[in-house]
Amino acid sequence: MYRAFVKLLIVAMSAAIPLQLQAQSGEEGRYVRKAEKVHKRVITIDTHNDTALNFNNPDAARTVSKGQVTFSKMQEGGLDAAFFAIYIGQGPRDEASCKEANFYVADQLLRLRSYVEKNNTARIVYDAEDIRSNKRAGRISVILAIENGYPFGKDISQVERFYRYGVRAVTLCHNFNNDICDASMDSVAEHGGLSLFGYKVVEEMNRLGIIIDVSHASSQTLEDVLETSKLPVMASHSGVYSIKNHKRNLKDDEIRAIAARGGLIQVATGRYFLSDKPKSEVTVKDIADHIDYVKSLVGIKHVGIGTDFDGGGGVVGMETAAKMKNLTIELLKRGYTKRELRFFWGENLLRLLRAHSE
Repeated sequence: MYRAFVKLLIVAMSAAIPLQLQAQSGEEGRYVRKAEKVHKRVITIDTHNDTALNFNNPDAARTVSKGQVTFSKMQEGGLDAAFFAIYIGQGPRDEASCKEANFYVADQLLRLRSYVEKNNTARIVYDAEDIRSNKRAGRISVILAIENGYPFGKDISQVERFYRYGVRAVTLCHNFNNDICDASMDSVAEHGGLSLFGYKVVEEMNRLGIIIDVSHASSQTLEDVLETSKLPVMASHSGVYSIKNHKRNLKDDEIRAIAARGGLIQVATGRYFLSDKPKSEVTVKDIADHIDYVKSLVGIKHVGIGTDFDGGGGVVGMETAAKMKNLTIELLKRGYTKRELRFFWGENLLRLLRAHSE
Protein backbone atom coordinates (compact mmCIF):
# COMPACT_ATOMS: atom_id res chain seq x y z
CA MET A 1 0.00 0.00 0.00
CA TYR A 2 2.83 2.39 0.98
CA ARG A 3 4.75 1.59 -2.22
CA ALA A 4 1.65 2.29 -4.31
CA PHE A 5 1.22 5.66 -2.58
CA VAL A 6 4.86 6.61 -3.24
CA LYS A 7 4.46 5.64 -6.91
CA LEU A 8 1.38 7.82 -7.23
CA LEU A 9 3.20 10.70 -5.53
CA ILE A 10 6.18 10.43 -7.89
CA VAL A 11 3.86 10.37 -10.92
CA ALA A 12 1.97 13.40 -9.63
CA MET A 13 5.17 15.35 -9.00
CA SER A 14 6.50 14.45 -12.44
CA ALA A 15 3.32 15.71 -14.04
CA ALA A 16 3.43 18.95 -12.07
CA ILE A 17 6.94 19.92 -13.16
CA PRO A 18 6.11 20.31 -16.87
CA LEU A 19 2.97 22.26 -15.94
CA GLN A 20 5.07 24.63 -13.83
CA LEU A 21 7.56 25.08 -16.64
CA GLN A 22 4.70 25.69 -19.05
CA ALA A 23 3.29 28.32 -16.72
CA GLN A 24 6.65 30.08 -16.55
CA SER A 25 7.03 29.81 -20.30
CA GLY A 26 3.53 31.19 -20.78
CA GLU A 27 4.25 34.19 -18.55
CA GLU A 28 7.51 34.90 -20.36
CA GLY A 29 5.75 34.48 -23.69
CA ARG A 30 3.20 37.10 -22.66
CA TYR A 31 5.98 39.65 -22.09
CA VAL A 32 7.62 38.72 -25.39
CA ARG A 33 4.34 39.31 -27.24
CA LYS A 34 3.79 42.63 -25.46
CA ALA A 35 7.33 43.73 -26.35
CA GLU A 36 6.72 42.80 -30.00
CA LYS A 37 3.64 45.02 -30.03
CA VAL A 38 5.51 47.90 -28.43
CA HIS A 39 8.28 47.79 -31.04
CA LYS A 40 5.78 47.65 -33.88
CA ARG A 41 3.88 50.68 -32.64
CA VAL A 42 6.44 53.04 -31.11
CA ILE A 43 9.51 54.68 -32.63
CA THR A 44 12.69 53.26 -31.12
CA ILE A 45 15.97 55.20 -31.19
CA ASP A 46 19.52 54.48 -30.01
CA THR A 47 21.45 57.73 -29.57
CA HIS A 48 24.99 56.39 -29.90
CA ASN A 49 26.93 53.66 -31.65
CA ASP A 50 30.41 53.49 -33.20
CA THR A 51 29.40 51.15 -36.02
CA ALA A 52 30.11 53.57 -38.88
CA LEU A 53 33.79 52.68 -38.78
CA ASN A 54 32.86 49.02 -39.34
CA PHE A 55 30.74 49.96 -42.35
CA ASN A 56 33.40 52.26 -43.77
CA ASN A 57 36.57 50.27 -43.15
CA PRO A 58 35.89 46.52 -43.20
CA ASP A 59 38.92 44.31 -42.71
CA ALA A 60 39.80 41.03 -41.05
CA ALA A 61 39.37 42.45 -37.55
CA ARG A 62 36.58 44.98 -38.12
CA THR A 63 33.82 43.72 -40.39
CA VAL A 64 30.15 44.47 -40.75
CA SER A 65 29.19 40.88 -39.99
CA LYS A 66 31.21 40.86 -36.74
CA GLY A 67 29.78 44.15 -35.52
CA GLN A 68 27.04 44.62 -32.94
CA VAL A 69 24.95 46.71 -35.33
CA THR A 70 23.79 46.01 -38.86
CA PHE A 71 20.59 47.14 -40.53
CA SER A 72 19.29 43.57 -40.44
CA LYS A 73 20.10 43.28 -36.72
CA MET A 74 18.30 46.55 -36.09
CA GLN A 75 15.24 45.20 -37.89
CA GLU A 76 15.38 41.97 -35.91
CA GLY A 77 15.65 43.88 -32.64
CA GLY A 78 12.91 46.32 -33.52
CA LEU A 79 15.25 49.32 -33.53
CA ASP A 80 14.02 52.00 -35.94
CA ALA A 81 16.76 54.59 -35.75
CA ALA A 82 20.26 55.22 -34.45
CA PHE A 83 22.87 57.94 -34.26
CA PHE A 84 25.89 56.60 -36.15
CA ALA A 85 28.87 58.53 -34.82
CA ILE A 86 32.13 59.09 -36.61
CA TYR A 87 34.53 58.60 -33.72
CA ILE A 88 37.95 60.20 -33.67
CA GLY A 89 40.35 59.96 -30.74
CA GLN A 90 42.05 63.06 -29.45
CA GLY A 91 45.37 63.79 -31.13
CA PRO A 92 47.81 66.71 -31.21
CA ARG A 93 46.19 70.13 -31.51
CA ASP A 94 48.58 71.86 -33.87
CA GLU A 95 47.16 73.20 -37.14
CA ALA A 96 48.41 70.33 -39.31
CA SER A 97 47.02 67.64 -36.99
CA CYS A 98 43.63 69.37 -36.76
CA LYS A 99 43.46 69.56 -40.56
CA GLU A 100 44.27 65.86 -40.79
CA ALA A 101 41.53 65.08 -38.25
CA ASN A 102 39.13 67.27 -40.22
CA PHE A 103 39.90 65.44 -43.46
CA TYR A 104 39.51 62.04 -41.77
CA VAL A 105 36.08 62.81 -40.32
CA ALA A 106 34.82 64.38 -43.56
CA ASP A 107 35.99 61.33 -45.51
CA GLN A 108 34.33 58.93 -43.06
CA LEU A 109 31.06 60.86 -43.26
CA LEU A 110 31.10 60.62 -47.06
CA ARG A 111 31.84 56.90 -46.87
CA LEU A 112 28.96 56.38 -44.46
CA ARG A 113 26.59 58.35 -46.68
CA SER A 114 27.62 56.19 -49.64
CA TYR A 115 27.12 52.98 -47.65
CA VAL A 116 23.61 53.99 -46.56
CA GLU A 117 22.56 55.25 -49.97
CA LYS A 118 23.46 51.89 -51.52
CA ASN A 119 21.24 50.08 -49.02
CA ASN A 120 17.51 49.97 -49.71
CA THR A 121 16.59 49.30 -46.09
CA ALA A 122 17.94 52.54 -44.61
CA ARG A 123 17.86 56.30 -45.17
CA ILE A 124 19.77 59.20 -43.66
CA VAL A 125 17.44 61.50 -41.72
CA TYR A 126 17.68 65.09 -40.54
CA ASP A 127 14.63 65.69 -38.38
CA ALA A 128 11.79 64.07 -36.44
CA GLU A 129 9.42 63.88 -39.41
CA ASP A 130 12.03 62.02 -41.47
CA ILE A 131 12.18 59.38 -38.74
CA ARG A 132 8.39 59.09 -38.56
CA SER A 133 8.21 58.76 -42.35
CA ASN A 134 10.82 56.00 -42.36
CA LYS A 135 8.97 54.15 -39.59
CA ARG A 136 5.80 54.16 -41.68
CA ALA A 137 7.76 52.91 -44.69
CA GLY A 138 9.53 50.19 -42.70
CA ARG A 139 12.98 51.71 -43.22
CA ILE A 140 15.86 52.22 -40.81
CA SER A 141 16.78 55.82 -39.96
CA VAL A 142 20.44 56.83 -39.79
CA ILE A 143 21.34 60.08 -38.00
CA LEU A 144 24.88 61.34 -38.65
CA ALA A 145 26.97 62.36 -35.65
CA ILE A 146 30.56 63.13 -34.69
CA GLU A 147 32.14 61.89 -31.47
CA ASN A 148 34.72 64.51 -30.48
CA GLY A 149 34.77 68.11 -31.74
CA TYR A 150 38.51 67.78 -32.37
CA PRO A 151 38.17 68.18 -36.19
CA PHE A 152 36.75 71.70 -35.67
CA GLY A 153 40.22 72.75 -34.48
CA LYS A 154 39.80 76.44 -33.71
CA ASP A 155 37.88 77.20 -36.91
CA ILE A 156 34.24 78.05 -36.15
CA SER A 157 33.30 77.75 -39.83
CA GLN A 158 33.83 73.98 -39.59
CA VAL A 159 30.72 73.61 -37.44
CA GLU A 160 28.50 74.71 -40.33
CA ARG A 161 30.60 72.75 -42.82
CA PHE A 162 29.87 69.50 -41.00
CA TYR A 163 26.23 70.48 -40.58
CA ARG A 164 26.06 70.67 -44.37
CA TYR A 165 27.54 67.18 -44.50
CA GLY A 166 24.39 66.12 -42.62
CA VAL A 167 25.70 65.99 -39.05
CA ARG A 168 22.97 66.57 -36.48
CA ALA A 169 24.77 65.81 -33.21
CA VAL A 170 28.31 66.36 -31.93
CA THR A 171 29.94 65.01 -28.76
CA LEU A 172 32.01 68.01 -27.70
CA CYS A 173 35.06 65.98 -26.66
CA HIS A 174 36.24 62.44 -26.04
CA ASN A 175 38.49 61.25 -23.20
CA PHE A 176 40.96 64.14 -23.35
CA ASN A 177 40.70 67.91 -23.51
CA ASN A 178 40.45 69.59 -26.89
CA ASP A 179 40.19 73.18 -28.06
CA ILE A 180 36.49 73.26 -27.17
CA CYS A 181 36.41 72.04 -23.60
CA ASP A 182 37.74 69.91 -20.77
CA ALA A 183 36.97 66.18 -20.78
CA SER A 184 35.84 64.10 -17.80
CA MET A 185 38.66 61.56 -18.14
CA ASP A 186 41.52 64.05 -18.51
CA SER A 187 43.71 64.64 -15.48
CA VAL A 188 44.12 68.36 -16.20
CA ALA A 189 41.42 71.06 -16.03
CA GLU A 190 42.88 73.09 -18.88
CA HIS A 191 40.06 75.52 -19.66
CA GLY A 192 38.03 75.29 -16.48
CA GLY A 193 35.12 73.96 -18.57
CA LEU A 194 34.39 75.48 -21.97
CA SER A 195 37.18 77.41 -23.67
CA LEU A 196 36.46 80.81 -25.24
CA PHE A 197 36.27 78.98 -28.56
CA GLY A 198 33.98 76.40 -26.93
CA TYR A 199 31.43 79.08 -26.06
CA LYS A 200 31.35 80.06 -29.75
CA VAL A 201 30.89 76.41 -30.74
CA VAL A 202 27.89 76.05 -28.42
CA GLU A 203 26.30 79.20 -29.84
CA GLU A 204 26.94 78.07 -33.42
CA MET A 205 25.53 74.59 -32.78
CA ASN A 206 22.44 76.25 -31.33
CA ARG A 207 22.10 78.49 -34.38
CA LEU A 208 22.34 75.58 -36.80
CA GLY A 209 20.26 73.15 -34.76
CA ILE A 210 23.00 70.61 -34.02
CA ILE A 211 22.40 68.64 -30.81
CA ILE A 212 25.08 69.24 -28.19
CA ASP A 213 26.19 65.92 -26.71
CA VAL A 214 27.76 66.29 -23.26
CA SER A 215 28.81 62.67 -22.72
CA HIS A 216 32.58 62.65 -22.05
CA ALA A 217 32.52 66.32 -20.95
CA SER A 218 33.82 67.33 -17.52
CA SER A 219 31.41 68.51 -14.81
CA GLN A 220 32.52 72.12 -15.28
CA THR A 221 32.09 71.84 -19.05
CA LEU A 222 28.58 70.51 -18.52
CA GLU A 223 27.78 73.41 -16.20
CA ASP A 224 29.10 75.93 -18.74
CA VAL A 225 27.15 74.31 -21.59
CA LEU A 226 23.90 74.35 -19.63
CA GLU A 227 24.38 78.02 -18.75
CA THR A 228 25.14 78.92 -22.38
CA SER A 229 22.97 76.72 -24.56
CA LYS A 230 19.55 78.04 -25.51
CA LEU A 231 18.48 74.56 -26.58
CA PRO A 232 18.22 71.34 -24.54
CA VAL A 233 21.28 69.08 -24.59
CA MET A 234 21.81 65.33 -24.56
CA ALA A 235 24.18 62.96 -22.78
CA SER A 236 24.12 60.38 -25.57
CA HIS A 237 25.72 57.48 -23.69
CA SER A 238 26.26 57.95 -19.96
CA GLY A 239 25.46 56.17 -16.72
CA VAL A 240 24.40 57.07 -13.18
CA TYR A 241 27.26 57.96 -10.83
CA SER A 242 25.23 57.04 -7.73
CA ILE A 243 25.05 53.45 -8.99
CA LYS A 244 28.53 53.15 -10.49
CA ASN A 245 31.29 55.53 -9.45
CA HIS A 246 32.86 56.35 -12.82
CA LYS A 247 34.16 59.70 -14.08
CA ARG A 248 32.04 59.37 -17.22
CA ASN A 249 28.82 58.94 -15.26
CA LEU A 250 26.48 61.72 -14.22
CA LYS A 251 25.88 62.81 -10.64
CA ASP A 252 22.36 63.46 -9.41
CA ASP A 253 22.65 67.24 -9.60
CA GLU A 254 23.94 66.96 -13.18
CA ILE A 255 21.04 64.73 -14.18
CA ARG A 256 18.61 67.21 -12.63
CA ALA A 257 20.28 70.16 -14.35
CA ILE A 258 20.12 68.51 -17.80
CA ALA A 259 16.48 67.57 -17.30
CA ALA A 260 15.52 71.01 -15.93
CA ARG A 261 16.51 72.49 -19.29
CA GLY A 262 14.56 69.89 -21.27
CA GLY A 263 17.53 67.63 -22.00
CA LEU A 264 18.02 63.87 -22.08
CA ILE A 265 20.10 61.32 -20.21
CA GLN A 266 20.62 58.35 -22.53
CA VAL A 267 21.80 55.33 -20.54
CA ALA A 268 24.86 53.55 -21.92
CA THR A 269 25.25 49.77 -21.96
CA GLY A 270 29.00 49.47 -21.38
CA ARG A 271 29.68 47.21 -18.39
CA TYR A 272 32.15 49.69 -16.93
CA PHE A 273 29.43 52.37 -16.72
CA LEU A 274 26.87 50.02 -15.19
CA SER A 275 28.38 47.82 -12.51
CA ASP A 276 31.47 46.51 -10.71
CA LYS A 277 30.35 42.94 -11.31
CA PRO A 278 32.31 40.65 -13.66
CA LYS A 279 31.40 41.05 -17.33
CA SER A 280 29.63 37.68 -17.40
CA GLU A 281 27.26 38.84 -14.65
CA VAL A 282 26.25 42.23 -16.05
CA THR A 283 22.85 41.90 -17.72
CA VAL A 284 19.89 43.82 -19.08
CA LYS A 285 18.71 44.19 -15.48
CA ASP A 286 21.71 46.44 -14.77
CA ILE A 287 20.80 48.72 -17.68
CA ALA A 288 17.24 48.86 -16.36
CA ASP A 289 18.51 49.79 -12.88
CA HIS A 290 20.15 52.93 -14.32
CA ILE A 291 17.02 53.74 -16.34
CA ASP A 292 14.87 53.31 -13.22
CA TYR A 293 17.13 55.66 -11.28
CA VAL A 294 16.95 58.45 -13.87
CA LYS A 295 13.20 57.98 -14.23
CA SER A 296 12.70 58.23 -10.46
CA LEU A 297 14.94 61.29 -10.24
CA VAL A 298 13.66 63.40 -13.16
CA GLY A 299 10.83 61.52 -14.86
CA ILE A 300 10.35 59.31 -17.90
CA LYS A 301 10.51 62.24 -20.33
CA HIS A 302 14.24 62.70 -19.75
CA VAL A 303 15.66 59.21 -20.19
CA GLY A 304 16.47 56.93 -23.12
CA ILE A 305 19.12 54.54 -24.40
CA GLY A 306 22.51 55.12 -26.02
CA THR A 307 24.05 51.67 -26.44
CA ASP A 308 27.63 52.55 -27.39
CA PHE A 309 27.56 49.38 -29.49
CA ASP A 310 30.81 48.69 -31.33
CA GLY A 311 32.45 51.08 -28.89
CA GLY A 312 32.37 49.02 -25.70
CA GLY A 313 28.62 48.63 -25.15
CA GLY A 314 26.60 45.45 -24.72
CA VAL A 315 25.71 43.16 -21.81
CA VAL A 316 24.46 39.62 -21.31
CA GLY A 317 21.01 39.51 -22.90
CA MET A 318 21.62 42.55 -25.07
CA GLU A 319 24.83 41.74 -26.87
CA THR A 320 23.76 43.24 -30.20
CA ALA A 321 21.05 45.41 -31.76
CA ALA A 322 19.18 42.20 -32.57
CA LYS A 323 18.31 41.86 -28.88
CA MET A 324 16.95 45.32 -28.11
CA LYS A 325 13.52 43.88 -27.30
CA ASN A 326 14.98 42.17 -24.24
CA LEU A 327 15.29 45.60 -22.63
CA THR A 328 11.63 46.29 -23.33
CA ILE A 329 10.73 42.93 -21.79
CA GLU A 330 12.68 43.81 -18.64
CA LEU A 331 11.04 47.24 -18.40
CA LEU A 332 7.59 45.71 -18.89
CA LYS A 333 8.32 43.29 -16.05
CA ARG A 334 9.14 46.33 -13.90
CA GLY A 335 5.76 47.85 -14.61
CA TYR A 336 6.59 50.36 -17.34
CA THR A 337 3.45 51.33 -19.23
CA LYS A 338 3.10 51.59 -22.99
CA ARG A 339 3.02 55.37 -22.62
CA GLU A 340 6.26 55.37 -20.65
CA LEU A 341 7.92 53.07 -23.18
CA ARG A 342 6.81 55.35 -26.01
CA PHE A 343 8.61 58.30 -24.37
CA PHE A 344 11.67 56.25 -23.39
CA TRP A 345 12.21 54.62 -26.77
CA GLY A 346 11.67 57.56 -29.08
CA GLU A 347 9.31 60.40 -28.29
CA ASN A 348 11.79 62.10 -25.96
CA LEU A 349 14.42 62.20 -28.68
CA LEU A 350 11.91 63.29 -31.32
CA ARG A 351 10.99 66.20 -29.03
CA LEU A 352 14.67 67.14 -28.84
CA LEU A 353 15.01 67.00 -32.62
CA ARG A 354 11.94 69.21 -33.07
CA ALA A 355 13.40 71.77 -30.65
CA HIS A 356 16.51 71.90 -32.84
CA SER A 357 14.67 72.32 -36.12
CA GLU A 358 12.26 75.09 -35.14
